[in-house]
Formats: sequence, structure tokens, C-alpha cells
Amino acid sequence: MDAPRDVALKALQDVVRGDAYAAQALNRQLEAARLKPEDRRLAASAFYFAVENRLQIEYMLDRFLDSKPDPTVNDILHIAAAQILFMDRVPDHAAVDEAVKQVRAAKREGMTGLVNGVLRNLIRARDAGELALPDRSSEPEKWLSVRYSTAPAIVERLVAAYGQEEAEQIAAASAGNRMETVRPNAMRMDGEAFEKWLDDQGYHWKRGVVPGAWLIENGGNLADTDGYRRGLFSIQGQSAMLAAQAVEAKAGMQILDACAAPGGKTCLMAERMRGAGRVFAWDVHEHRVQLIRAAARRLGLDNVRAAVYDAGNPMESMRLSMDAVLVDAPCSGLGVIGDKPDIKYRVNEQALRALPALQRGILDACAQAVGVGGRLVYATCTILPEENEDQVRGFLTWHPEFAPDPGDQWLPEALRPRFHDGMIQLLPHRDGLEGFFIARLIRRRV
Repeated sequence: MDAPRDVALKALQDVVRGDAYAAQALNRQLEAARLKPEDRRLAASAFYFAVENRLQIEYMLDRFLDSKPDPTVNDILHIAAAQILFMDRVPDHAAVDEAVKQVRAAKREGMTGLVNGVLRNLIRARDAGELALPDRSSEPEKWLSVRYSTAPAIVERLVAAYGQEEAEQIAAASAGNRMETVRPNAMRMDGEAFEKWLDDQGYHWKRGVVPGAWLIENGGNLADTDGYRRGLFSIQGQSAMLAAQAVEAKAGMQILDACAAPGGKTCLMAERMRGAGRVFAWDVHEHRVQLIRAAARRLGLDNVRAAVYDAGNPMESMRLSMDAVLVDAPCSGLGVIGDKPDIKYRVNEQALRALPALQRGILDACAQAVGVGGRLVYATCTILPEENEDQVRGFLTWHPEFAPDPGDQWLPEALRPRFHDGMIQLLPHRDGLEGFFIARLIRRRV
């Protein structure tokens, strides 16, 4: 039988050194392990607490370390510290003892004394109330960075855009109980039939804010179910659904999804078109294009045309030929840190500086494909103005042939007051959805 802390450790190593996304790394390790249900919960909790609080754990451990230990020992310390600092039901001695065992198993026998000493010092300091965060009044941004394990470059931009108070609310937003959002394959069943099917499967569900979305609680690995494999439903966030719905896909349309992988938005639009028309779906990497094709096959969609193409290069043969173009641009991803907590410290200053130019190039190139009277939808899963409304306002200045599309009937009624000048910014702590930006523009002339 596998040890739950070993599963958590392997998943953490996949994230911090393999650049894997948190949920994918954990699922991969859980599927490979043989764990009882309670041990699966322990592994998942230790892993997520370690990932979500990485910078705070690092800050607390540093006071007991003269220098950074090697990466494996450092990861073992993080898994143990996550239990000591954030998991009340785990006995301290168990966290320490298991960490020492992991060090031995990793053939770092000479480091057992250090790990034992650091963790016991951490426990003593915690019990004595000596584990202080940076001073909130004199160093508010450093406090926010450590408290919510968010990189300083991100904190600086959040405070500049939203102010200290709302920046903290944004940083504090989390995935909560991690409910999965699903939607039925519109080619197979309507909402009423889907709810009956969910009941028949024994799922605990509720309707989402976005029409066509259902939230499932404690559904397990939904992608490993017969219903998913048969193409009865897709797993997709509500905000991502909205971005696709902003296109208002209809039968017979010609649509380009320019940055399409893994294909969720492509397939939602293709379903809405009832098989009539085409959705051209691009990604720059062949293995990601294969994900789009696999999604379309699973859902039985024959009107998807996926191809390897760099959306930053105009395709002359498509010029002025598309009824709609969706640009879900590469972005910093700060709107989905609740589901991908590793983003909080993975995004750096260099990436934040480079992204606006990349987005602008893609938007300029793809806009050339929009026909007169056609719609251009620009979307990101981030919340920074320089990637969102500033990007759109700049585009409109450079491209007077486009104008904001004020129509809001595609939005749930509760969100329509947030829609201005053809744009909406969704914030997790305020709107209860993933942080997303969506803008709708219309080409008025050539």
C-alpha cells in the first residue's frame, strides 16, 4: 500500500519542478497509487495546502534554515509544514516522523537531523505564537504576498489595479470545496434530460449561474466515467462557457477559435451550431491540436476543423471570411488561481511584461479574418487591466473599423450590470465565477 504523504510529495515535485498544473499532477499520482479513501483525502489535503501556501511556508521555514536544502529535502519540509501549520487533525509527531522517513527513503540520511530539528522548531514557534507574518501596516504588499502566497510582482499589479483592500479579497479567493462544472452535450440531450441523468448517476448537483452549467459536488474523477467517455457531457468552467457563448454561434456560421486547445470552447460552439457550418480551431502545438480533435470525436462533432497554426500570423486565405472569431489569448491566468494555485507564484515579472505584446499581435492578426458585420470576441482568464480592457481600448484606437458590441442578451441577467462598452470583467470573490475578461467587438467596415 502506498503512503499518502509520498503521493503528496510526488505531486508537489511534479508542480514545482515539472511545471505541471496542480490538479493534473495530483490526479496523476492518485491514479497511480493504491490508497484507501481516507488516505486519498490526506494526500490531497497535504498536497493542496503545500501548493496553496507555498510562499508562506517558505517564509516560516526560512527562519530555521541557514541555507536552502536540496530540492527533494525542501519539498519534504513543505509537505510536513503544510500539515503542521494548516491541518489540525494531523498529529505533529506523525508529520515529523513521516518526513524523516521520506528523507531516508530519498537516500538523504545525513539530512534527517536537520529535517527533524527544523520541524520541531517550527512546532515550538507555532505553539509560542512566534510565527509572525511581515508587518501589515509598514509592509502591506509584502504582508499580502506572504499571507496569500502570491508573487510580489502579482501583488504589485493587483494593488495598482484594485487597491489594497480589494487586492486582498482577490488573493484570498479560493476554490472552496472544488465543485466541478459540467455541461451536457447539446447534440445529445437538453437540460431536463441531463438533470434526470445526473440523478440516475447519484450525483449531488445544482444549477450554475451560467445557463447550461451544472455544478457537481464530490463527483470524483468525472473524466474517468462512462458518461464522459461516451460524450454525454463536458467538464468546463462557467466563465469559459460564457466566453464561447459570447460568440453567439448559430447553424451555418463560419467561426475561427484562434487559441483553441484543449477544445472546450470550440466544442461548445460546434454543438450550438447543430453540425451545420464550421469551427476552425488552431493551436501552435501538435499535441494540443490532438486534444481538440479528441474532444470533438468524443462528443461526436463533425463540424470542427482543427489545425496547427500560429494565431499571431495572419492567414490570408481567411481574410474577411469569418462570421465570428474567438481569441482566448494566452494570459497570466490570475483569474483561475483558485483552481490552479501554482499560478500564484509561477508567474514572474518577465512574463507579465511580455504578455501584452503577444496578445496584441494575436488580436491584430486574427481580426483580419472577421468579415464585415462579423463579431470578434477577445477573452482571457486573467484580471489585470493591461491584459484586458487596456488591450481592447488600444485595439479600437488602432482599428477604427471595429466598434464595441453592446448586446448583452448572451449574459445571465445577474451579470448584465457589469457589462460596459462591450466588455465585462468577472472577479471570483465578487461574482462567484472564475476570473475572466470578455469583450465583444463588431467589424463595421473593411
